[in-house]
Parts: sequence; C-alpha cells; structure tokens
Amino acid sequence: MENKSIREAYGEYFKAMLTNSVAAAKIDASNVYQPANKKNKEFIDKLVSDNLDPESYFEKLDNFVEFFNQVKAGKNGLLLLEHYSNTDLPEFIYMLEHNSEGKLAEFADKIVAIAGMKLNEANPAVRAFAESFSRVVIYPTRSLTKAEANAQSEEEAKEEEARARKINMAAMRAMDECKKRGQVILVFPSGTRYRPGHPETKRGLKEIDSYLRLFDIALFVSINGSVLQMQPGHEEDMLSDLCVRDKVVFTASPVIECKKYRKEYLETLGPDCEDPKQAMIDHVMEVLDKQHEETEKKRK
Repeated sequence: MENKSIREAYGEYFKAMLTNSVAAAKIDASNVYQPANKKNKEFIDKLVSDNLDPESYFEKLDNFVEFFNQVKAGKNGLLLLEHYSNTDLPEFIYMLEHNSEGKLAEFADKIVAIAGMKLNEANPAVRAFAESFSRVVIYPTRSLTKAEANAQSEEEAKEEEARARKINMAAMRAMDECKKRGQVILVFPSGTRYRPGHPETKRGLKEIDSYLRLFDIALFVSINGSVLQMQPGHEEDMLSDLCVRDKVVFTASPVIECKKYRKEYLETLGPDCEDPKQAMIDHVMEVLDKQHEETEKKRK
C-alpha cells in the first residue's frame, strides 16, 4: 500500500491544531521560551502511536536512566540528538512516556528543545506542530547569514543582526532559567534534518561547542528509524513527508562529563588545528554516526 503524506493522512488533525495554536508568529526577545501546547501534543502523539512499531526501544537504556538520575540529583543536563525527521522529538518524548519500561516517563516533561525561529515564522501548520513541545527559540547563524545576504541595504542587514543578537541573548537567559528549574535542554547539533546526498546537512554546527562549556553532563543520542520520511524534492514542505510504519531505536552514549570530555579532546588536537570548536563538534558527530551504524545492524 502506498504511503500517504502527513497532509493526506492527518489533514483534519492539522485543522484542529491550527484552531488550538497559541504560539507567536513573530519571535522577539519577549517570547523565546514557549511551553508545550498540550492540546496539540495529543494529536502528534496519535500520529506517532499510529505509525510507531511496538518493537521500538531504547538501546543502552541504563545510560538514559543514569543521565536522568544525575539531572534529578542536580546536574545540568544536555541531550545531543541526531536529526533525520520532523518526528525525532515527538518520537523521543512519546517513547520516554510509553516505551521505557516505566523508567523514564517522569522525565518527558522536563525536556526543552532548542528550536530555530523558522518553525514559528515560516508556516502556521509547522508552528502548530512545533508548539506541541516546550522550546527555547533561537535565531540560528545560518538563518542570519541568509537574511543578511538577502537584505536590500546595509542598514537592513544591521537591523537584522541586532534582532538576532537580542533574540539569542534572551534565549540564553531562558535556557539558564530552564537549567535552574531542573529541565533538560535538547539540541540537534546539525541544526537541520539530514538529507540523503547532502552530507553538509549532517555536519555539526561549531556553536554547539559553547553548549558543552555550559552544561555539567551530556548524552549523545543516535536515532535509527522514523515514522516520517522526506519526499525527495519536497524537503521544505513538512506536510509532504510520508507516514511510514517503522521500528525506531534511540541509542545513548555513556554519560559525558562535558568540561572534562571537551578538555581531553581539545588536548589531542595539534597546534595546526585551525578551528578547534568545529573539530570538537565533528568528533561528537563521529561518535553519533558510529552509534547509529552499530544500532542499525541490530535493528535490521
């Protein structure tokens, strides 16, 4: 049977989600923290549960448990996840709640994702989808570079740069508040979904190095499988993604002591290394890729 697009299969859900939507359509320094819209999350949970193979599981479950126990004991926790699909976050939250032998359900509500402002500003349907989960919204460097390139004047480019700076300063303050509340920050280090045939979309952003400096512990989480797949040529239209039944596996590294891990890796770099921050995140992405490959052998 041919797989349907999310638009075809769940169009009525999105109509209801648009009615429920309360998230800001324009991001500024006053609204960077956006708590989950639980009404919309109910629809996303249904999409996930309809398509998630019941054999989906957490690989290295004890590593997840240890990480969250350390957060519960007062450590600031950072989750760094691979990114293949628009349902990576919904699947992760759903499986914390339902597929973790009851060991991780209490932590699902503690997760706050770092999200680019495009999710709010580009499309009302995408905004309604994204607001189902708690987020701190940032102005990504990639977006600023594109905005500056498209600016009609130097003054317009400077205004956009100032806007980005205000939003990101507010986002840092919001993230600090999340840490004080014992929430866990989740980041996709590539900053975008991986597109087959475009290896640059799987490269980590060097800005992620700053997160490693700001947190006590981290968990590197690889993802195998997804209930949504991009249609080639329609990557920018989220509602064209195809719904597929799939077994999804989230695999955790051992708990990382951020500052120690970063220091030890940077010490291995020679004096000729031109960009230590990029080298650091390249190393993290290599760890994630290796985990992914090892898990895929088991998953199949």
